[in-house]
Amino acid sequence: MRSMVLTGIRAMEMGEVPAPQIQLDTDVLLKIEAVGVCGSDVHYYTTGRIGSQIVEYPFRVGHECSATVQEVGVGVTSLGIGDRVVVDPAAPCGKCDQCLCGRFHTCRNLTFLGTPGQGEGCLCEYIVMPASSCFAVSDSMTFDQAAFVEPLSVGVYSAGFGAPLADKQIAILGSGPIGLSVLLAAQAQDVGKVYMTDKIDKRLEMAANAGAAWTGNPDNDDIVAEISRQTPLLLDTVFECCGQQEALDQAVQLLKPGGRLVLVGIPEIDRVSFEIDQLRRREICVQNIRRQNECVQPAIDLLESGQVNVDFIFTHHFSLEQTKEAFDMVDNYEDGVVKAMINF
Repeated sequence: MRSMVLTGIRAMEMGEVPAPQIQLDTDVLLKIEAVGVCGSDVHYYTTGRIGSQIVEYPFRVGHECSATVQEVGVGVTSLGIGDRVVVDPAAPCGKCDQCLCGRFHTCRNLTFLGTPGQGEGCLCEYIVMPASSCFAVSDSMTFDQAAFVEPLSVGVYSAGFGAPLADKQIAILGSGPIGLSVLLAAQAQDVGKVYMTDKIDKRLEMAANAGAAWTGNPDNDDIVAEISRQTPLLLDTVFECCGQQEALDQAVQLLKPGGRLVLVGIPEIDRVSFEIDQLRRREICVQNIRRQNECVQPAIDLLESGQVNVDFIFTHHFSLEQTKEAFDMVDNYEDGVVKAMINF
């Protein structure tokens, strides 16, 4: 099968590799239909690492995907050949202390698509996954929508940690695919006023069209002053979705006493800092987000019910052969790109 692999910093090549085979009775063989280019994939492309997860070349990334079932193990009863599926890229062991207490996303033995030391990614024609990581969807859901369930599920999970959001005033700092996913998930909770920021005006336009009450560009606007002027008592929750120190500093200043800071973005640097006096005196709660946990089906339900629409997020489409072009575009924020999709 064809497989696109990283071969060095900002380098990737198309190659032919053996197609995977079902090994366990509970496995399914999947034909990949669409892959979304995620910021974490781009981190591996541009730096060769995310924190302690370091690429050993050659390596295949990619974890946001939809697929069609090609073959099922003899023990699989939940799926059939030809089913359209959303793929949860995480495969927990189900046996460790974390799994037994319901924290499948921090499983001690987790394997995750496109993660060094855990598993190769989905930028290829076929993959094998446990049936438990595959969720059937209706024919009315497009393959792009199905692939986007993964980042949307992160938004659903993140919004759940924002405390009850109904009628609350919140900010989302960073209006890329994850920030927009948090917005959609918050709207499903009947959130009150939502402020959103980004350094790319096209993304702010999207956020406003999707329902953000106010948008601002930190390169041009004093974010803290503008939001404080409109909401003098400050905000209940801030979702930091861009992984930038500047945004972390803004978030702390924007939160009311007892407010909640939810860290969703992945910083490219190893350390960030906080003004501890501000956190302590106002008793700010800081919550880290690790991907998502048990939120794939809720995200599917939001899409299939029509409660959220994600089609506006898909700005660019590429073939598998054009993957490097897609990664370069996302890395350089070219042409107003929000979500680049690889279509097979």
